[in-house]
Amino acid sequence: MAARADSIGAGPIAPVRESPDAKSLRVPDQNSESPETTNPNVDELTFTPANESRDVAARLDAYSKRALGIGQEVRQVNITGVFRIAQRTGREYLNAEEDYLLVAIALLVEQHRWGPRLFNDTSVSVGAQGDSGSFDNTLSVVNSLRATQRLPYGGEVEARWVWRATEQLRSQVSGQYRQSSEIILGGSIPLLRGAGSVARESIIQAERDMIYAARAFEDFRRTYLADIANDYFSLLQTRSQIVNQERQIESLRRVNDETNAKVDAGRESRFQVAIVENDLLSGIAGLASLREQYILQLDRFKVRLGLDPKEPIDIAPLEFELAEPEIDELVAARLALEYRLDLQNQRDRVTDARRAVANAKNNILPDLDISGEVGIPTDPDANEGGVAFDLDYTRYSAGLDLSLPLDRKIERLGLKSATVRLERQVRTYERARDDVVVTARSSVRQIDRARFALTLAERQVAINRERLREQKLKSDLVDAQSIVDSENALLRAENDRDRARTDLRNSILDYLLATGQMRVAPGGEFQPLPGMMLETATGSVPIPQPDQIPPTPGAEGPKPAEQPRIDEVPDE
Repeated sequence: MAARADSIGAGPIAPVRESPDAKSLRVPDQNSESPETTNPNVDELTFTPANESRDVAARLDAYSKRALGIGQEVRQVNITGVFRIAQRTGREYLNAEEDYLLVAIALLVEQHRWGPRLFNDTSVSVGAQGDSGSFDNTLSVVNSLRATQRLPYGGEVEARWVWRATEQLRSQVSGQYRQSSEIILGGSIPLLRGAGSVARESIIQAERDMIYAARAFEDFRRTYLADIANDYFSLLQTRSQIVNQERQIESLRRVNDETNAKVDAGRESRFQVAIVENDLLSGIAGLASLREQYILQLDRFKVRLGLDPKEPIDIAPLEFELAEPEIDELVAARLALEYRLDLQNQRDRVTDARRAVANAKNNILPDLDISGEVGIPTDPDANEGGVAFDLDYTRYSAGLDLSLPLDRKIERLGLKSATVRLERQVRTYERARDDVVVTARSSVRQIDRARFALTLAERQVAINRERLREQKLKSDLVDAQSIVDSENALLRAENDRDRARTDLRNSILDYLLATGQMRVAPGGEFQPLPGMMLETATGSVPIPQPDQIPPTPGAEGPKPAEQPRIDEVPDE
């Protein structure tokens, strides 16, 4: 497996598995014809109604603390550690490893069939022959030690050492025990049907299947890493939304206090407080939903990694960011056609289908086989020949067998089926090729779309922050509804920005997948392409996180040339 993976440029990757003892897999009732079922009647079940006045806020807070491990020792994992964990305990990864392993086992079985194989056959028989009510009983023992070898272009050769012994159990004369042995060399070779490369079809296909499995496993490793990264980015996005929601709630509480003070001073009407309180309560409810969403996402993420759902973990901030590629759609499509491993499998399966047609044509030919055998026995006149083989008694035979194809209807129909399967496989490859081109071109556009959306979202955040800052500076002249609207607009802009940043990260990984340029180290770590990491003199620098984007200085905003135009939004 390591050799095949290395041959396709994936590195010497091979799963290491210790097979459990078969006895340890046995359970007492594994042969039971009636496994037990647990399904109690309704009167055996219990249900306790909850008190509607219970403190649900405190219970939700307790759920969050328990799930996030607040007050406990929490295991922090970064994205690199997550990749490694996924390749050690992730169930999807282990299943893919086992699929790869099963193909390797099938190849080893086929290779063994094509190597020299040793057999030892022993038969013991007792016979009797009656004569006027008296029976002569005979004990016969025959042992055959043989070695067989398939020939590369059809046929098989065999070498045998046959040892025979008989004993007359009731004989009253001497010579009741006789023993002899013989060395036999024989073989059979087809000349028409079954001759040539068609004879090696099973080993050829098994070897090619192993290459396909190596490619498929490497392709899975890349896709799996991108999926894990997608889940990781989603967790970071949800956590950023929680931070945004908490910021809005804190800001609305200050606005609520200020509005209450204005009402007490007789400068505002009482309904202005209700406006702020209404949005404050909605924000608190939204925060509870976001926390539950994060906990559920985190639990599912732990299950996907093969971790204990009860184990609290903390997702570390992203350690690196990937630069966006500067590439044309057509170049991306060309790279995908050249590098995609799944497309290479589809292309090579067309070759398999063509070979199947050639094999089906061979199956229509007449049977013409040549066979021969040479035997060197011990002296047949000796009661006990031992192993003293006597060349004077050598025997040989040779033959030629011809079977004319008087009935080949089934074989001709098999040829027609192989031709149809070839045509289908060609169409399947063409469809896969076109899909690869479409996906690669789309991945390039998606990066630009995600960057465009992120630029707009960051601009919206800056505008809404400036709008809110001015309103707070002129709070005496601005009503509560306007401030609340600004807070909501800022929250939406922040969430849109975080969503766009997640989309941009995923689109870069999707581009690498779509063009076949994703690379994964044997340990599971992501391998960036040269020039992909954002670097400075001090090393890798991440893109600013949501709370690190500074507000735009001044109230005038950016220069017109820096503002993305609405008509530049790419068509979906």
